[in-house]
Amino acid sequence: MSSAILLRPATCASAITTTAATIVSAKTTFSGLLAAPGFHRNRTCTTICCSMDGGGAMPAAHIGGFLSKKRYDPPLWASHLRPVPSHAFSLGHLPTPIHRWNLPNLPEDTELWIKRDDLSGMQLSGNKVRKLEFLMADAVASGADCVITVGGIQSNHCRATAVAARYLNLDCYLILRTSKVLADRDPGLIGNLLVERLVGAHIDLVSKEEYAKIGSVTLADLLKKKLMDQGRKPYVIPVGGSNSLGTWGYIEAIREVEQQIHNSCSEFQFDDIVVACGSGGTIAGLSLGSRLSSLKAKVHAFSVCDDPTYFYNFVQGLIDGLEAGFDSHDIIDIQDAKGLGYAMNTAEELQFVKDVAAATGVVLDPVYSGKAAYGMLRDMTANPTKWKKRKVLFIHTGGLLGLYDKVEQMTSLVGNWQKLEIEESIPRKDGTGKMF
Repeated sequence: MSSAILLRPATCASAITTTAATIVSAKTTFSGLLAAPGFHRNRTCTTICCSMDGGGAMPAAHIGGFLSKKRYDPPLWASHLRPVPSHAFSLGHLPTPIHRWNLPNLPEDTELWIKRDDLSGMQLSGNKVRKLEFLMADAVASGADCVITVGGIQSNHCRATAVAARYLNLDCYLILRTSKVLADRDPGLIGNLLVERLVGAHIDLVSKEEYAKIGSVTLADLLKKKLMDQGRKPYVIPVGGSNSLGTWGYIEAIREVEQQIHNSCSEFQFDDIVVACGSGGTIAGLSLGSRLSSLKAKVHAFSVCDDPTYFYNFVQGLIDGLEAGFDSHDIIDIQDAKGLGYAMNTAEELQFVKDVAAATGVVLDPVYSGKAAYGMLRDMTANPTKWKKRKVLFIHTGGLLGLYDKVEQMTSLVGNWQKLEIEESIPRKDGTGKMF
């Protein structure tokens, strides 16, 4: 069998024709462009119009599916879940590829594959995109003119939400958790913060201590009330986009995997799925989808914050919210992989990220997939018979920008550079080398 599973896009949802062309979507007013004849803006999308002979205008044809709103039809095996979302935006570059991942030191006959959800986009990369496709559609349908969400100072979810909101011409308000000594300082432009600030997100900082005492729900509600008092119409997206609606993102991802296997014209079947767990929505969708679909792979989650008990309970709430009728303990195995704590790394974990990149070309983020893969390999080493002859699919959930927050810690690990030595005897002539 080929070491890559290629596929055509799954026909999981029928596109709805809209008047929105998806070429321009930034809200910032550029001199001349937004004032040009034939360019009109509404609240949630951009329409490019073409002049007609009679002086009127007609919307241009929709070019491609990106940023389009589409009616959502669930997989047959999930159609009994309630509630079923009615629509979704196309925000990710899907389907994401699956290929063999030849990590060294795997147990005997263990076959490891990787699904590259880190390639679901650049600004909108990672697992959060799949959840936001449903959440942003609900925000627009509710009449919102802005969204609020909460996360850590280098939250991939917050960055993805900020970009998605700007694409759809919504303002974005981010409540970012940071250390007490930094809560009243400019947060800088490292990693995800740079993208968030470039797209115009409004950032409010809160100390970890205050966050721990007040909680994300109350903080978001306080900001929501403030914005409503100003006449705004905010829509709150929970931490990580993890609620029952966001869970559909990874129920749909399981259908995508099914379609990829089908299109490979093979009897191939995965035995296990491995993924990082940070807020719970991704693992809820994967475990539900895998159990309900033909996949039936066992889902293993490696938590990068809190503890397995918390996530079993949280996922149970998401499952119950969809009236699925399962016990979370029966459909998912959760192990603790947080190490020193959320977004904190040991030297061994960072060395692992570097070694994996050097050995396979796959760059893992240090906060989520890096810790999950590290935990997976440790478990495989400690329990080789558990994984022997298994076909394992690892879900790379993205987060590459988080590496920029680890530059100082990783500098000593990647010191492979030197000045090129050029002998004096080599002929030199000004203008020979073109500075492209």
